Amino acid sequence: RISRARPEMRRATKVFEAYRHVRKVSAFGSARTRPEEAAYTAASEFARRMAAAGYMVITGGGDGIMAAAQHGAGRESGFGLNIQLPFEQSANATITGDPKLLTFKYFFTRKLSFVKEADAFAAFAGGFGTIDETFEALTLIQTGKATVMPIVLIDVPGGDYWQQVLYFCEKQLLARRLISEEDLRLFKVTSDLDEAVREVTRFYKTFHSYRYVGRRLSIRLKWRLMAPAVAALNDQFADLFGGTLEQRSALPEEANEEGILHLPRLVG
Repeated sequence: RISRARPEMRRATKVFEAYRHVRKVSAFGSARTRPEEAAYTAASEFARRMAAAGYMVITGGGDGIMAAAQHGAGRESGFGLNIQLPFEQSANATITGDPKLLTFKYFFTRKLSFVKEADAFAAFAGGFGTIDETFEALTLIQTGKATVMPIVLIDVPGGDYWQQVLYFCEKQLLARRLISEEDLRLFKVTSDLDEAVREVTRFYKTFHSYRYVGRRLSIRLKWRLMAPAVAALNDQFADLFGGTLEQRSALPEEANEEGILHLPRLVG
């Protein structure tokens, strides 16, 4: 199984490598959602807005919400990560024949690409697979095994799918102290597409990415901050870093990071 999985991971890495400097959002939801349903329209419109904002959209490559998001993003701005199943699952019409369509034998290799290549997650109503992908992302971010990124759970207006999930998290997980109150801030539930898009784009307004260099955290920024802003961050958050945040150029260990070496850093 390992020998069969490795070529899948290599192939996926090669396809995504050509787009490594483009932001991407992974979109999840039910394959059973029909085109006449409000969730289908919402997924298509959300993906269209994300593509207009310069993002590419990663879907499971199939029908339902996947097809809606694929169509909304358009062929040029979409990736499809299809899965081989005992029953037939064909790729949706938008991504069929595109070199950015990948077909996986194993769910774990597919899930790796969904998480590793994404800068944000958006989930609409779905079944076991959607719940699995969503809580996988939350678990990895909560435990520090994946990069912190925005996760937005999108209901249709008047819908309560994710509101019920949030209710469960509050009344069962949090009430039993199985999670902390801060964990509920790892995601946002909304039925407003403007708010959903803003949740992602605002996250990356100034922030670019981060990397640990030994025990130091290097936060890459799109532009330098004014001195008062750096001072305010030190007042509020320096205790998290065990010292003072310093605005500077890239650390020597980051010299091999082509394309982002020029970005200013906050290092603590």
